[in-house]
Amino acid sequence: MHILYEDNHLIIVNKRCGEIVQADPSGDVPLEQTVKDYIKAKYNKPGEVFLGVVHRVDRPVSGAVLFARTSKSLARLNQMFQDKAVQKTYWAIVKERPPKENGTLEHYIKRDTVRNLSRAYTHERPGTQKAILQYHHIASSEHYHLLEIDLQTGRHHQIRCQLAEIGCPVRGDLKYGYPRSNAGGGIHLHALRICFQHPVRDEKIRITAPLPEDALWQSFQQFVKI
Repeated sequence: MHILYEDNHLIIVNKRCGEIVQADPSGDVPLEQTVKDYIKAKYNKPGEVFLGVVHRVDRPVSGAVLFARTSKSLARLNQMFQDKAVQKTYWAIVKERPPKENGTLEHYIKRDTVRNLSRAYTHERPGTQKAILQYHHIASSEHYHLLEIDLQTGRHHQIRCQLAEIGCPVRGDLKYGYPRSNAGGGIHLHALRICFQHPVRDEKIRITAPLPEDALWQSFQQFVKI
């Protein structure tokens, strides 16, 4: 487990592709439990360890995941997410270049719980939620393009769904139309950076999660600004 930041109030971990944040029907040990076990052992805590899940990152996605270590921090961080006071920046590698260098994508997304995916529509429909993101084309290699994405809303599979809708599915994302899977089942989507006001102290937190040790990611490493 790679810890990016830790204090008495919160902890931020760089999640690997394939890890789940919370327990699901797979029965695999979630990152939430791994972090609890770490805190319990490090601080010799008796009984159950409190850990609040503030947000989630999809199983095939890597990057920064924020947890609250106290109920006060959890309540305040939840409010920050609700108020859109937390900035989350992602990197995505796609094969097709988007139609514009920079753009704002606005869709109405509906979650299909049976198939565990989301559908994006250009107009509001019953059961949909508005989804907004901004993307910026950073660089291109011979075969791929690197996009930086700032989420304005946090919908189910939002980035994956919206990029697929404009013809730019994330590399390895079979669920959203990419033709081939990646080795290990992950996709080239990384929660690169998270920025927010510390829930207790008068301090701005800005954490960047190192890219996975993968040849394609590493080819774009030069563009990371720590």
